[in-house]
Amino acid sequence: MAATTAHPNLRGCGWWRPAARAAAVGVLALASIALVSIATAPSAFAQRGSIVSFPQRPKPAQAGSGLLGAKKNQKDQMMVRATEMHYDYTNERIAAVGNVQIYYSGSTLEADKVFYDQKTKRLHAQGNVRLTEADGKVVYGEVLDLSDDFRDGFVDSLRIDGPEQTRFAATRGERTSADVTVFQNGVYTACEPCKEDPQKPPKWQIKASRIIHDQGEKMMYFEDARFEFFGVPLAYIPYFSSADPSAKRKSGFLVPTYHTSSVYGFSVATPYYFALAPDYDATITPMITTKQGPLVQAEWRQRLINGSYMVRASGIFQLDKQAFLDKGDLPGNRDFRGHVESSGQFRLNDKWVYGWDGTLVTDRTYFQDYGLLKRVQTANLLATTPDYVTSQAYLQGRGEKSYFDMRAMYFYGFSSQDSQRQIPVIHPVIDHDYVAKQPFLGGEVSLRTNLTSLSREAAFFDPINPNASTNGLCSIASADPTVKTLNNCLLRGVPGTYSRLSSEASWRRTVVDPYGQVWTPFASARVDFANVEIQNEPGVSNFMKTGETDVARVMPTVGLEYRYPFISVQSWGTQTIEPIAQIIARPNETSIGRLPNEDSQSFSFDTSNLFAVNKYAGWDRVEGGGRLNAGINYTAQFNRGGFVNVMFGQSFSLFGQNSFAIGGPTNTGIQSGLDTSRSDYVARVAYQPNSTFLFTSRFRMNEDDFTLARTEFEAQANFDRWSTSVIYGNYAAQPALGFLDRREGVVGSAKFKVNPNWLVLGAVRYDLRAEQLTETQIGLGYIDDCLILALNYITEFNYNVSSTTQKHNQTLMLQLSLRTLGGSSASTGVSGLGSGQSGSGFPK
Repeated sequence: MAATTAHPNLRGCGWWRPAARAAAVGVLALASIALVSIATAPSAFAQRGSIVSFPQRPKPAQAGSGLLGAKKNQKDQMMVRATEMHYDYTNERIAAVGNVQIYYSGSTLEADKVFYDQKTKRLHAQGNVRLTEADGKVVYGEVLDLSDDFRDGFVDSLRIDGPEQTRFAATRGERTSADVTVFQNGVYTACEPCKEDPQKPPKWQIKASRIIHDQGEKMMYFEDARFEFFGVPLAYIPYFSSADPSAKRKSGFLVPTYHTSSVYGFSVATPYYFALAPDYDATITPMITTKQGPLVQAEWRQRLINGSYMVRASGIFQLDKQAFLDKGDLPGNRDFRGHVESSGQFRLNDKWVYGWDGTLVTDRTYFQDYGLLKRVQTANLLATTPDYVTSQAYLQGRGEKSYFDMRAMYFYGFSSQDSQRQIPVIHPVIDHDYVAKQPFLGGEVSLRTNLTSLSREAAFFDPINPNASTNGLCSIASADPTVKTLNNCLLRGVPGTYSRLSSEASWRRTVVDPYGQVWTPFASARVDFANVEIQNEPGVSNFMKTGETDVARVMPTVGLEYRYPFISVQSWGTQTIEPIAQIIARPNETSIGRLPNEDSQSFSFDTSNLFAVNKYAGWDRVEGGGRLNAGINYTAQFNRGGFVNVMFGQSFSLFGQNSFAIGGPTNTGIQSGLDTSRSDYVARVAYQPNSTFLFTSRFRMNEDDFTLARTEFEAQANFDRWSTSVIYGNYAAQPALGFLDRREGVVGSAKFKVNPNWLVLGAVRYDLRAEQLTETQIGLGYIDDCLILALNYITEFNYNVSSTTQKHNQTLMLQLSLRTLGGSSASTGVSGLGSGQSGSGFPK
């Protein structure tokens, strides 16, 4: 291949020290190992495990088919401006000399001299030639020869600045047909030139003996090419092709990805993208593994008038299924493994949509074994492979003051502890919220409705003492009903069918009296109807009545909330002290233990629900009895920015039955701090001195001796080039709820922007009680206008093996992307069941 020197404006800044440069060059060599045709796919085909992406750029103008892009109109007139004009009538030649400017059909030609031959109808420009096309493309050269319609010709010492911020350079460029331009000894890059040091080479460039740009096909062909990174040649490829930078969708191979695992060995995945039509496309990705054979993935996407849908599938006939059995991955010990998934959403009109998400998989360990669902992004550190997948169909509508959502759901668990017989099937759940447009008695009227219907094949018991946990007394395999009692277990999930319809009408009005006191009377009436059909499995009758039962309950509520803010204006800012009291009257909760508790098991008492009329999170439980909620809220707002906020309060059971003292089959409310007549104290302290720092703490303290039952500290800082977050949690044991030991841990993350291009990040989750790391992520990334390079080391909990020795997966992941050409990733399992992430081509 002939030697080619890039034009000075093609060179980029030197951004690495010698040692760092050597390391960077080593990892960047992964970009150019395959001989492929690089296609262009829409953004939906971006790699799922991408760490970072290019910043958005302005959309380029549409290219035409002139000399280097723009289409000409034959009726357009040519205007010439120059210092001198010379006419040779004998030879029919015209010469324009000195600051020549020629305008034709939206294009401008500038040069020192331009000669026009009327016989051959050719223009010949010399000296500082600059041709600006109508689409924004700029061509530079020393000698330019082209037809008088600016359509065909050649350029010596060529340089092109494209509207997509791409750059070509060549010793000679020639157009011999309407849509094909050939660059001899060409150079191509998508990197910006360096303003400080134009002699530095660009981050990457491709040098080729010939670059053929077919604008009709929107393709670029490189012959006898070599990839250079930071001026260092790293790979030689006799021939490859890539989509034109202006092409949004183009069939062809996407950039391959590489990853390794101790189970399936080294693998290469090379997607092929089919741009079949403007409204649908397909991608097929064969992933060749050295130990398990080929794994094939396929995806079909189609956009219709009122929506779009996608179908994706994958599968592999494993060569060595025993490898997974040796690692303790029992579900992986099968010949064929694969999955099918689909999603879609369509509009019925401007207020209603319907859609679905569905996944079928041969076994629960497939995704993590082959790294097909990993989620890793700098915006969400410690985001790892999910431990379940949801299949659902839904219908949603939204009005001016109303909302409707209906969906049926099926959950498939990936954990070795999951049993599908214990996971409910939702058929369906419906939520409807409505707020009346017109006030009633000066207040707001609203209506909430919920319909839930679900079924479960087998009972789900949870142990609540060490003996039951160690000996498996509450497991699905235990058939002894005498041990499955409330002293040993909780009935988390009821076997059978459960359907409930609930509706609540509410009224609320806020009145401010002349003294500044805020009075908010409220009232509501709730009705629940349920049909329960419970299977008589071993131990279930110890918790609930089996068989079919119809249950109805009514809960009327009236109450009054009082607030009296005292405001003090000081020289340094404003203080507000606001006492708050809320009194609620209602009858006792009924049907506790007759209705299953499916949606109200998750419950924590803190300042966020201190003044909630019904503190339960869902509909299956409803708070009853008279209650007084009281607290005080203090806020100091500083003139120079920043604030301090403190809330402190307590709840009192005044009369009737305390709902939180009767936990039912799930013990919900027991040991929550609300199960006594005088609740625990709850407090929140938030301090933000400026826009940089934010500190928040939440506490729950014992009512008798102020011992801490629940403690959370959170700190955030965003200043200069740092972004950090730390959360500490300490929670007392709650044996009645299955938490036998105190829990204590910390989650921290930090990002440091070394300079405008380099980013260092890290995240950790540490169990202080077990004294071990549960998840970590350490990463280093570089991003600029034309290059992305990111390296991440990630550990995540391995939830899908029965072996107790392999608790975590460790993955080293590299991402590399070149703007306009695409990108690739490579990952390796560091130890054990290492799981790599397969990627696809990167869009522009």
